[in-house]
Amino acid sequence: MKIEQIYTGCLAQGAYYIESNGEVAIIDPLRETQQYVDKANKENAKIKYVFETHFHADFVSGHVDLAKKTGATIVFGPSAKTDYDAYIATDNEEFKLGDVTIKVLHTPGHTLESVTFLLIDENGKNHAIFSGDTLFLGDVGRPDLAIKSDLTKEDLAAMLYDSLRNKIMPLEDDVIVYPAHGAGSACGKNLSKETVGILGEQKQTNYALRSDMTKEEFVEEVLDGIPPPPQYFAKNAMMNKSGYDTFETVLQKGDVALNAEDFEAIANREDALILDVRNEKDFVKGHIPNSIFIGIHGGFAPWVGALITDLKQPILLVTPKGKEKETVTRLSRVGYDNTLGYLDGGMETWKAAGKDIETIESISAEEFSKRFKNENISTLDVRKDGEYKSEHLEGDNVQHFPLDFINDNMTAINSDKTYYLHCAGGYRSVIAASILKARGFNNLVDVAGGFVALKNTDLPISNFVCPSTL
Repeated sequence: MKIEQIYTGCLAQGAYYIESNGEVAIIDPLRETQQYVDKANKENAKIKYVFETHFHADFVSGHVDLAKKTGATIVFGPSAKTDYDAYIATDNEEFKLGDVTIKVLHTPGHTLESVTFLLIDENGKNHAIFSGDTLFLGDVGRPDLAIKSDLTKEDLAAMLYDSLRNKIMPLEDDVIVYPAHGAGSACGKNLSKETVGILGEQKQTNYALRSDMTKEEFVEEVLDGIPPPPQYFAKNAMMNKSGYDTFETVLQKGDVALNAEDFEAIANREDALILDVRNEKDFVKGHIPNSIFIGIHGGFAPWVGALITDLKQPILLVTPKGKEKETVTRLSRVGYDNTLGYLDGGMETWKAAGKDIETIESISAEEFSKRFKNENISTLDVRKDGEYKSEHLEGDNVQHFPLDFINDNMTAINSDKTYYLHCAGGYRSVIAASILKARGFNNLVDVAGGFVALKNTDLPISNFVCPSTL
């Protein structure tokens, strides 16, 4: 028996390759599926099943493509309904994979069709659970993402309580836990940085598995502090339910080199969004007018999903050299399949063609400190709510303006004013500045180094509040 976790940091997502006696199951595969086919071929094994723990909301799974390529059967849990061929398993149904068995445990709560897959080894011993978004390390899945359900999040939270206590917690303490996500995922609020654990440890340390916890306490604690889901979650879930274009088709359309003239012409003709994925320091020094920055080196896919509201939006790319194909791939992981090409040679090509270039003023924390003390400047803190409440710059003209909800909150600021923007380290503030600039806010100053750098000055900072108490 072989188990391999294939973890993708940008999505904080774990897919799983399970092999026994020449037969393979893939659990929750990524959009680009050739990697699983190659792995099975290398082992001279055949992919028999593609198991889906639920309709994922935070990424587009590769289950449809993988089944077409290999002839594998897609397996979902009870109550799942798809627009493509899939096997809908019953609770406690077992599937043979070589010498091992994979048992379906219906664990509704995160979503109605959510299941946990129990791996039973060749000796009949419960070996591991692939818990999807039902159980994370340190947390459980948020119960507010069900597609077209008449149930409330409180109803689903109550279901999750029962699922955990009736299906998961009775399992042996030495059962290995392989969750679908780790820290950084928006599918929970307190996920561990670890990506593999032991069930007994979770019973001792995970707040949601306290043995003396009532259902009412569970519902209250699980729902407390959950932010609204990113706008793309429901759209990705529907793609996973309904199907999508093949990854190879998306890549072929998007991985196209364009000269400056063609790039500009397509941008105008298709009303395409120009997405610049270089480093934020390069972006502020010079970028194409009206382009949006979301750096590929940061939390790229989740920020794209949170900020670009139309999955069908035509997109043109400005990338670091050699990152063109990767960028198209990572966009497709969250359902943005309409990339039309990239600027061949990047900004150097644009400059050589004599095209217009814009910049954003960027200053050090020390320079910001001088201006803050001597001028009546307006500051936008674009960090998340918990970060701001934990610790922030104090002043009458300091405004919390979270990047997550920038599209909703733009009317709260004045395009005629000058704003100084900061985040934690400098990545998100440039994203925010690029969006505001494209919307007609021309008087923007980025604070390089963000709040980390500001804390090293003598500016007034609020008293620290531990984030775990918020």
